[in-house]
Amino acid sequence: MIHVAILGYGVVGSGVAEVLHENAGAIGRRAEEEIGVKYILVRRDYPDSPFRDRMVRDFSRIEQDPQVEVVVEVMGGTGAAKEYTERALRAGKSVVTANKELVAEHGYELLQLAREHGARYLFEASVGGGIPIIRPLSQCLAANEIEEITGILNGTTNYILTRMIRGGLSFEAALKEAQDNGYAEADPTADIQGHDACRKICILASLAFGRHIYPRQVPTQGITELTGADVAYAGSAGYRWKLLGRAIRQADGRLCIYVAPHLVEEENPLSGVEDVFNAITVKGNAVGDVMFYGRGAGKRPTASAVVADVMDVAKHRKGPGELSWAPGGEDTVAPADALESRWYVRLAEAAALPEGVQELTRPDAPAGERAFLTGAMSGAQLRESLSGFGRVVLAQRVLD
Repeated sequence: MIHVAILGYGVVGSGVAEVLHENAGAIGRRAEEEIGVKYILVRRDYPDSPFRDRMVRDFSRIEQDPQVEVVVEVMGGTGAAKEYTERALRAGKSVVTANKELVAEHGYELLQLAREHGARYLFEASVGGGIPIIRPLSQCLAANEIEEITGILNGTTNYILTRMIRGGLSFEAALKEAQDNGYAEADPTADIQGHDACRKICILASLAFGRHIYPRQVPTQGITELTGADVAYAGSAGYRWKLLGRAIRQADGRLCIYVAPHLVEEENPLSGVEDVFNAITVKGNAVGDVMFYGRGAGKRPTASAVVADVMDVAKHRKGPGELSWAPGGEDTVAPADALESRWYVRLAEAAALPEGVQELTRPDAPAGERAFLTGAMSGAQLRESLSGFGRVVLAQRVLD
């Protein structure tokens, strides 16, 4: 019997307990050993929970119990979650997590700590919810040099953009609808400002390219500046807006990594990823392009990925963990501004346009407003080319 302790009983924590209970027979057969929940660490009582008899308030009970081999950390944040993760690993207990903030900020040191104490640190659910991506990157695509990762990594922003495009809603109305439907938090800052996507692309890049990438190294923009006007201009040329996290290997080995809204052609598979779904494309030098698609969040999809990691520990707990990367540093990242691409630009009070651009139109555009697509150029070249042509309201990349 593998005894598991779950830290946190929110949406994901309760989902993990339910999946382990409901699918106990199949999980035991596939893991080749029975797996059960012994403790659930909580901050308050849950008198109606079927797991109330396993709930505790003191982490030291979990830490000091030699029967507990796997700790599932689904608390979130980098405070108590980091402390308890470190204590569990030092006690020789493997840790499974869905905490993308903790992995993005401290993944390297926690992986090292796990290795030092004969434990494992797994985080399949930290990126893409129920979409398998961490294990495929580390195992199935291990024969490749990864050249690029591009992904729709946040379901909240994808839902908002879908409603702006499909429903004609303003950003504010689409955000409220997302909140009303439970797709966005009361404080949606981490989603709409791109921080959540930033953490996820950091994890993917660290794993794929072999050195730790910190969120502070990643230029990040959210979707708050996009309006119905930008949606209309994009649609007139056969494009849709998507918030993308991207990591691109440069010739010198450094990464160009950033998060920002992009125009995506309707023929591109990423363009058709709608509502709360996520999609991640990976380009390898041997396999070419592959795409991973599915629900990027939610109670059951995320719990599915967490439990799969628990099962992996059960089957291979005596062996070393396969997830690892080297320390980060300032030499790991190249300036994103130097990356060349086409650009979407919207100007206000513009009497003329730069040469060689593709002008876009929309109904009822105010006088002086102009929107267009440029040829391929860097961010610095774009700024130089726009000098003297009016006030720039928005400038975002086109995904080529």
